[in-house]
Amino acid sequence: MSSESLFVGLMTGTSLDGVDAVLASVSPAGTRMLAHYSTDLPSTLRADLKRLCRPGDNEIDRAGACHRGLGEHYADVVAALLDEAGVPAGAVTAIGCHGQTVRHRPGDAGFSLQLGCPDTLAVRTGLPVISNFRNKDMVLGGQGAPLAPRFHEHAFGDPSERRVILNLGGIANVSLLDKGNLIGGFDTGPANTLLDQWHQRHRGGAYDPQGDWAAAGKVLPTLLESLLGDPYFHRPPPKSTGREYFHQDWLAPHLDAAMAPQDVQATLAELTARTVAQALNGFPADRLLVCGGGVHNRDLLKRLTRACGLPAGSTEEAGVAPEWVEAAAFAWLAWAFWERVPGNAPQVTGASRPAVLGHLSLP
Repeated sequence: MSSESLFVGLMTGTSLDGVDAVLASVSPAGTRMLAHYSTDLPSTLRADLKRLCRPGDNEIDRAGACHRGLGEHYADVVAALLDEAGVPAGAVTAIGCHGQTVRHRPGDAGFSLQLGCPDTLAVRTGLPVISNFRNKDMVLGGQGAPLAPRFHEHAFGDPSERRVILNLGGIANVSLLDKGNLIGGFDTGPANTLLDQWHQRHRGGAYDPQGDWAAAGKVLPTLLESLLGDPYFHRPPPKSTGREYFHQDWLAPHLDAAMAPQDVQATLAELTARTVAQALNGFPADRLLVCGGGVHNRDLLKRLTRACGLPAGSTEEAGVAPEWVEAAAFAWLAWAFWERVPGNAPQVTGASRPAVLGHLSLP
């Protein structure tokens, strides 16, 4: 094993709200976060990527343009990150780039497709790029997701506590750490994706940052019961999902015209809290640590605390800012590729064996 090395991690999440970049110093002993940079996606690119998350006409040409365009945007983000950190590109070993998922189809002969051209990124930055982290796991019979749990074990495992690391991105996922050991993890269902889409439809703006609109609404018991009946919530792990499953067309059959939009929003927030709590049944957690954009949604955290029976804290308590965690996971996964360390967790994804994840693109 080599000593500490610098890696960049890039993450564009299910919510499609922007790009997070982290500069991290990684070694077998731990990961130190040195700098973080975040920026919105260009509005046209964001709209084009959102359309590609659902089947439509002329997908290949549209995806090709987004693939190159996102690669260019990633290169600009890396340049801004390194400039802000005062670190020359030559000091960085490699970039770990998750890319933007536009289709995730786990199951028999499944696949997962992420856009964001790694060759464009490598040529523009002059750095090696590790990408395509999901498909090796899927070829081995796994879900290809979630991928962050192995990093969560590395960064947040504590021999004295049973911890749940909950990522509230577009989709919610959990990592179960039993006194430092990763014993499971999976996507529990929607987190921000339905909340954001419903807010955009009825209130405008990208999202409701602190959940004030939902907090002032009333949970609709009949609607909540109907939503909770979806088969995904009752399927045993391993399992993973995305915005291609949980979207407005999924929600529509459960609604009627008498439902006030604000009450629907409150019910969607309660759905996230209840499905996370359901996922934790049987795991006697001592601590719930939250990362991802949803950590700022005060209403959602209150609902989680009530539903789970323990306070919903932040990964900041364990030394990593919640906005940094997902990008840091891909810096760590790039390190794992570089050092030939398995990056997947079969107990999470269901893959037949551990495997080194990713493809290398050279400048």
